[in-house]
This record gives sequence, structure tokens and C-alpha cells, in this order.
Amino acid sequence: MTERQLVLEDGTIFSGEGFGADTETSGEIVFHTGMTGYQEMLSDPSYCGQIIIQTYPLAGNYGINRDDFEAVTPFVRGFIAKECCRFPSNARSEETLHDYLQTNNIPGIAGIDTRKLTKHVRTYGTMRAVIIDASKNPEQALETLRNTSPQTGLVQQTSALKPYVVPGAGMRIVLVDFGMKHGIMRELLKRECHVTVVPYNYSAESILRLKPDGILLSNGPGNPKDIPDSMEMVRSLLGSYPVFGIGLGHQLLALACGANTEKMLFGHRGPSHPVKDLEKSKIVMTSQNHGYIVSHQSLRGTELELTQVSVHDSSVEGIRHAVYPAFSVQYQPESAPGSEDTKDLYDEFLQLITDWNANNKEDIYA
Repeated sequence: MTERQLVLEDGTIFSGEGFGADTETSGEIVFHTGMTGYQEMLSDPSYCGQIIIQTYPLAGNYGINRDDFEAVTPFVRGFIAKECCRFPSNARSEETLHDYLQTNNIPGIAGIDTRKLTKHVRTYGTMRAVIIDASKNPEQALETLRNTSPQTGLVQQTSALKPYVVPGAGMRIVLVDFGMKHGIMRELLKRECHVTVVPYNYSAESILRLKPDGILLSNGPGNPKDIPDSMEMVRSLLGSYPVFGIGLGHQLLALACGANTEKMLFGHRGPSHPVKDLEKSKIVMTSQNHGYIVSHQSLRGTELELTQVSVHDSSVEGIRHAVYPAFSVQYQPESAPGSEDTKDLYDEFLQLITDWNANNKEDIYA
């Protein structure tokens, strides 16, 4: 195994063993707190441009299978684990984590103190980092990193290039793809929806011509303010059809309604984040992956109502429009990986569509 170095933007250096692709990489370093779910995590487009720390010490012990991907192409830049298992033991396993990363040109580093590294990121926040060969000069890599502009264009990398249709016999849903997880599509297809997927830069006029029953704004990577045209598209759609936003889609809905978003110190990434539902007076466990949040204070003066908050830090986890049929959540209700406490949000979305149609569509036989 090759020796590699992890160099953080603040000059901190960790040394370890390489696995996965034999290449160098750079990206924003973040941590994920799940004990399982590394396959879903690595294939989640919301991790585009990031180097992931798995806080659980062992990765790869149940291998990689054909069923648990959240996207065909992974967009992560690198993977960090305390230990990478080279010989997985699971009936569903079809290849090793090492082989999967190698095939997709993603380098990994193991054998470092991931507990210490995670605590460092929790203290000083997410920052840029590089994974390089141990023979390279870390000072030179650090200088190059610091002179590199912050990443942009992440949604453009992960969104569909052209519209496509996944036929169904049920409600007609337009799914705006900002970096969609396959779990969202699976939940819609379970409910027999007819889904038309459109790119992030599809115009409101083009969406309205599709005459959907409802519009779903997907998850995605990066800063929502990097795609202002998408925010304007959401604003133009409000009131025309019911809207459901997830992750980045939630943040875009908030921006479209006059609220604001802000970057978190180290984000929420993991499958067991408790959220309090203020409308139902209960706590649910959620799967999360985001580094930006809707500012709580910015909801004042808008027509948005706070519906859910994080139990950990009281950050905004859910909102609802007081006038239009639109609501959104910050977390991932498809729960891949994670608790299945919130999958009923898809049913609530379809019920919202049913209620909206009953109240607003004209009776053609009248």
C-alpha cells in the first residue's frame, strides 16, 4: 500500500495508508457520523466536491452491492477512514470498497486518527484539504490549495443534462434535478407517480407547459445562492402547483420567499439526526447531508411558517408557505441510509396535490 498525506487548509497534516485510486485530490473536508451506509454516502450527489471522513472506525466490511447506489456516478473527491476492510463478508457484496473507489478514480486514506480529525473539523469548521502521495512536499500542496478559488458549479455537475420521463399511472410529478438521489425517485415510483425529470436550469415557463400535478425540488450540493436563476424559477412557480422541496430544494424555496441561507460551521451529515415536528408534536429521526441552512431569523416578515427544528441546535429543518401549497424539509425523507420515520412526507405531498386539485380545478362537466 502507498503512503499518503492529508493536508488541511490550516496547515494540519495527517499521514496514513492509501487505498482506492492512486491519484491526488482536493476538496472540502466534511464528516459523516453513520455506522453504516458508506455506499449510499459515496454515491450521494450532494457530496459533490467533498472529501468525506467516516467517523465510524471501520469502512468496507460489507462490501459494495448493486442495489444501494444513490447515483450512477459518484461525485465525491476522496474518502477517509480509520480502517478500510479489504475482505468484506456479506451475501450481497459484489466488490470491495477499495475496488469501487479505484474504478471511479477516487483516492482514499486510512490508518489516521479519524476521531482527532473529526474533532478538529468540529472545532475549526469545514475547510479545504488535499490528499497527496507521501513523497510530495506538503508545503507546496498547501500553497497550491490556498491559491485555488472556492468550488462553484457543483449543481451543474450533478444535474441531468436533458429532461426525461419515468412513466407511471398515477400523479404527474415534475422533479427538478439539482443532484437528485435515486431514493427520491424510488419513493415516487412506489406511489405509481408519472415522473418527468428536468435539469436545474429548466425555465418556469417550460415546467408549466408540462402541466404537472405537483413539483418536487430535489436535494443537491453546494451553496443555493450559486444558482440564482433556479431561485427565480421556484419563485415563478409558487401558487401554480403544489411544491415539495428537499435539501437544496428546501433552501431554494426559502430564498424564493424572501428568507436567507447561511453556511454552517461543520454541517449535519449522518443518518440519526433528531428533528422536532412542531405541527405533530413529535420527534423523528432523520438522515441529513448539508452544510447550509435557512436562517431562523430571516423567516420573520415572510409568508413562511416554521414547522420543524433540529433537536441538536434548533436550526430550521422544515417550513411551510402560509398562502401557497408549498412545504419543504432540510433532511432526506427517503432515508437512504437512515431511519424510515419520514417517508410519509411523500404521501403528504400527494395528499396536498389531491386537496389542491379539489379546491382549485374547475369541473369540466359543470
